[in-house]
Parts: sequence; structure tokens; C-alpha cells
Amino acid sequence: MLTLNDVCFSTPKRQILQNISFDVSAGEIIVITGPNGSGKSTLAKLIAGVEQPSSGHIFFNDTDLTKSSCTDHAKAGIAFSFQQPVRFKGVTVQDLLFIASTGEQSLYQTKTARIDKYLKQVGLDPAQYLAREIDDSLSGGELKRIEIASVIARHAPLTIFDEPEAGIDIWSFNRLMQVFKKLQKSDDSRSLLIISHQKKLMTIADRIIVLRDGRIVDQGTATKVLPRLEELSC
Repeated sequence: MLTLNDVCFSTPKRQILQNISFDVSAGEIIVITGPNGSGKSTLAKLIAGVEQPSSGHIFFNDTDLTKSSCTDHAKAGIAFSFQQPVRFKGVTVQDLLFIASTGEQSLYQTKTARIDKYLKQVGLDPAQYLAREIDDSLSGGELKRIEIASVIARHAPLTIFDEPEAGIDIWSFNRLMQVFKKLQKSDDSRSLLIISHQKKLMTIADRIIVLRDGRIVDQGTATKVLPRLEELSC
């Protein structure tokens, strides 16, 4: 599905990522972790097409997306949930979820029922949220859950979550873990790539990739990586 070959990214001031290579297979949950400044969010943005590599290649389903725009990445089937969700004044939650689910060939009533389901999956009552605008009236936790619902609605083959636990409470975090598990069970061809510091979230991963100083320093199952994670992250 996704292949990165020797991907590097630098700015005029410093090298952020160096020779990053790994694959993501259909149906995998992969967690990318590491200390602050290790390049995790930059890597997520490269895969989503928000940034482009300085060198190396990114392939998705055998298509070279290395120099493609974020629009091209999205059309190819890569969804991206930002660490800090964007607010859209004048756009309602219902509007956003309808836009996200446009790929579904369904009647209005059927799609509305599905939108209700997406909100319920992230612990929000559709009756209270569908008509609300995505603006400053929503808390950071509410906004994060709405964005995750919109990403779920897209049914993208690969979804990237950049620190999905940021700004949400413990109840919401536990609900989020349930959503990730359910996504994998309901569609074994759908892959999740999660940027996170949370060890609890890493336990549901098929594979953990550890970054430090812009390089991959380890990868493997939770059983292999978690016992030495603190040492690897230093």
C-alpha cells in the first residue's frame, strides 16, 4: 500500500528527516513515536502531501506521489487528521460530514443515518452537534472528535492521525481507542498510521516505529519495542 524509500526532509537551517524507509500494508495499524523534535509530525505531513521530501520517494499503491500535492494524495486515498484541527466558520458539523462522505453512493436519508453513526462513534450526540458551526464555540476536545468523525466518514484506505489524543479527556481517549479497534475489525483493508506518545495507544498497534533525531532507531511489535522505548527515546 504505502512505501517510503530513503525519504529525507531538510530546511535551510537543519536536517529534519534522514533516510526514512518503511512499508505500510493493507489493514495495518502502525504507531510512530519518539521524543519531541524527532520529526514525527513532519513525516506525517510528507505522507499526506502537505510537505514534499527533499529527496527519496513516496509510493502509494504503486503510484509515485513524491512531488504530488496534498490534493493528489487525498484523491489517491490518504486522509489526514491534523494535530490542531481547523475551524470553519459558517460550516456546520453536518456540512463537514456530508462533504467527507461524498464518495458514498447513497440516498440522503441513508447518508444522514451514517453521519449520525459517525458522531456517535466518537461520543457526540448528533441532535446536539449536527447544526453547530465548526467555530470558536466548540472546545478543542469537541473539535478533535468531530474531525476524527469526518476522517472516519471518508473511508480512506490509509488514514493518518497526528497525535489524536491531544486536547481530549481520558473518556474521549478511551473512546478513541475503541474507534481505532473497530475500524480495523470492520475493514481489514483499511490502514491507520498514528503519531502518538501514548503507550496505551501503542498496545493496539501491529507495529511501532521509533524516531529519534530524524532517523528510525527501531521498529517492531509492541511486545518487542515497548520494554525498551524509554531507552530508545532518550
